[in-house]
Amino acid sequence: MPSEDTHFEPGQSGNPAGRPRGSRNRSTLALEAIFEGEAEALSRKAIEQALAGDGGAMKLCLDRLLSPRRDRSITFDLPTIETADDLPKATAALLRAVSSGEITPSEAADIGKAVSAHIDAITAADLSRRLAEIEGIRR
Repeated sequence: MPSEDTHFEPGQSGNPAGRPRGSRNRSTLALEAIFEGEAEALSRKAIEQALAGDGGAMKLCLDRLLSPRRDRSITFDLPTIETADDLPKATAALLRAVSSGEITPSEAADIGKAVSAHIDAITAADLSRRLAEIEGIRR
């Protein structure tokens, strides 16, 4: 059993500064040392195997060549939405953009969420304004 002076106070880290930014595990450093100078030969071998029809090598190569798709900036005509009455025009524009291939269905879904949040904000502001008018009349 450790002595009393080796225990940390509850909520107190033994290393308050934390792990240094950019530091790597010893195992990672060891693997880098082993593969140092061999990366080109290993890459060439994986490519050769992929070209020979090895499915696993193909996947490895393609995963490295084609990074996961990230969000992209898109441009298409979306009407201004000032009231809830403008919502059908906006959704029609989204549908047209998807059907013409300007945007993907998942991009339309993301934009639809933003449009919905905007409509919610418009509705909340309208309700607040109307409530203030009613309360003003009753005073």
